[in-house]
Amino acid sequence: MPEGLFAPLFQEQLKTHLQLPVTNHQSLITSHRPTMSFPRRYTGLIEKYRDRLPIHDDTRVISLGEGNTPLVRLNNIARDVGHDVDIYVKYEGLNPTASFKDRGMTMAVTKAVEDGSQAIICASTGNTSASAAAYAGRAGITAYVLIPEGKIAMGKLAQAMMHGAVVIQIEGNFDVGMKLVKEVAEHAPVTIVNSINPYRLQGQKTAAFEIVEALGRAPDYHCLPVGNAGNITAHWIGYCEYASASGDHVTGACAFCKGHCAYAGGAGVGNRPRMVGFQAAGAAPFVRGEMIDHPETVATAIRIGHPQSWDYAWMAVEESGGWFDKCTDEEILAAQKLLAEREGIFCEPASAASLAGALRDVRSGKISASSSIVCTLTGHGLKDPDTAIKQSTAPVLKVDAELEAVRRAILDNMA
Repeated sequence: MPEGLFAPLFQEQLKTHLQLPVTNHQSLITSHRPTMSFPRRYTGLIEKYRDRLPIHDDTRVISLGEGNTPLVRLNNIARDVGHDVDIYVKYEGLNPTASFKDRGMTMAVTKAVEDGSQAIICASTGNTSASAAAYAGRAGITAYVLIPEGKIAMGKLAQAMMHGAVVIQIEGNFDVGMKLVKEVAEHAPVTIVNSINPYRLQGQKTAAFEIVEALGRAPDYHCLPVGNAGNITAHWIGYCEYASASGDHVTGACAFCKGHCAYAGGAGVGNRPRMVGFQAAGAAPFVRGEMIDHPETVATAIRIGHPQSWDYAWMAVEESGGWFDKCTDEEILAAQKLLAEREGIFCEPASAASLAGALRDVRSGKISASSSIVCTLTGHGLKDPDTAIKQSTAPVLKVDAELEAVRRAILDNMA
């Protein structure tokens, strides 16, 4: 807009062309400036889904902004596998402590604090300990974590230690640790925050809400890695609540509502997916149909032989018409690498079990052609950098700090 000497002339021209009584050019600009609206700041899943969670109006919420993770469509891998399937991954590794555990932990710790607890305790293969430690720090209480000695990824151990947890290593696996945690809780003033805590699954069910909202419907199949089996159960609860018109007979897999769900209805989403759980071959009690005393797998997050959600997970799979299956460590690691190289998504080994199994079932026809599939990626790849580095076969090139040496290294390695 002209200023000074030419301003009156410009105003007169503008009035002539627009037939407007222009008296102040600055007010004209201001009146036509587009207004900007900003979305409300996201503050975590409890606030977003408060009406669908057991939270009181005056409850002090312990949150790190968890949830609201991306649902990413796989373009390259889906095209490679064919069968006209749509494959999405729910990238839970982008939660605050880099795993899905934060969804349940915000609820478990919020309710523990509400009940006056000054300490929480868990047994963990790694992710639960990291999450519990972080949320305890946020709440100003103490976290005690029992972990199996030598069987926890360093990234997860570092998190628990940095967040100030009291870390107790035991000479035994997760299942031994879980047994000890239950016994300790009977004699010490601590709240268990493993998935046997019913509030954990209440928080974790919100991932299903987000998926339905993103797709406009539930997927045809939902594939998850299975260790302790709380997550497959929680997702099924979430899908059932969104799909049910009333609170009667929503699902038998929910331990919280005892037959009548206070949070069902209102969403109007009719379909529910088939729930498919994939275990590591060396830690596959659901596939074997019995508990395993000495599970072994490179996917340490699902190295569990005595799942705590055994009955409810079976119910979730049976009600949905789904199934359990197993993947070898080689299949899991191959899927982890494929996902990183072809889609740019880095997940920890256990997460990749969901994709490894889904791809195999698509190829075999067990998962129908033209289906929509969601695979949950439970944790970020940086949780277990050692395993990732071991399977990265491309060498790190070492050259002189000279232009020609760098140029030659680039040209020699062009695809």
